Amino acid sequence: MTKPDLSSVYRDYTACLNRQDWPKPEGFVAAHVQYNDREIGLPAYRKMPERDFYAIPDLHFNVQLLISGAPCIAARLSFACSPKGEFLGLAVNGKKVFFTENVFYKFREEKITAVWPLIDKAAVEAQACPGAHDGNR
Repeated sequence: MTKPDLSSVYRDYTACLNRQDWPKPEGFVAAHVQYNDREIGLPAYRKMPERDFYAIPDLHFNVQLLISGAPCIAARLSFACSPKGEFLGLAVNGKKVFFTENVFYKFREEKITAVWPLIDKAAVEAQACPGAHDGNR
């Protein structure tokens, strides 16, 4: 029996998130998952997308680029969404914003064991706070 390709596992994981199928992430994420080199565990990891979808009802993970080299995945995700209030410490208040996230994952036995995300906050800031990057500050 051949093991599934990690890119297929990752695409199934993002599809699960987009469906907001909260019991399913347990099938994709290890019990002792790390987030930015800190062990947070599966219960805390699972709460992150739940909070994100509450704050951003139209959140949708769009995989733009996916590079797989076991045991790691590198992904570039794009988003076009309307956070209800503050997002990344910025008053977005329902305005549609477009941004990307570069994220790296480490897997063991087809489960995510570590995540290192980097969101393009400058893109959100430029849309939420016009003029912040035009040299007037």
